[in-house]
Amino acid sequence: MMTDACLDADGRLLNIRVPMTFTTRGGRKLVIAPDGAPSWAKPRARVDNTMIKALGRAFRWRKLLEASVYVTVEEIAAAEKINTSYVSRVLRLTLLAPEIVEAILDGRQPADMTLAGLMRPFPVVWREQSRTLSS
Repeated sequence: MMTDACLDADGRLLNIRVPMTFTTRGGRKLVIAPDGAPSWAKPRARVDNTMIKALGRAFRWRKLLEASVYVTVEEIAAAEKINTSYVSRVLRLTLLAPEIVEAILDGRQPADMTLAGLMRPFPVVWREQSRTLSS
């Protein structure tokens, strides 16, 4: 990790600059060190509750559709009092590869993976998903 250190004019104050980036993930701020920086602590799993909640909704809604409790996405949207487009985008999460779903549930997803990114169209083929969503 590259750091800059310099003394002030009277030599009594040492200023140290450490390059890092701040990002928001799951409503929490996360400090990201520059690439190649040595890790001083083992990274903890970063469970993203917003992604987990969306996955839970998606699989619950799919189950309701399969059980014919609701017949259309519009019926789910009306029952949940939310936008039909949102229901459609969330339901698409049921098409994620099992490895990706498991990584999200365990908090092992890539640091740049967000719910907003998952809501955009992604390939249906699981092998292509891993390539697309991890980049």
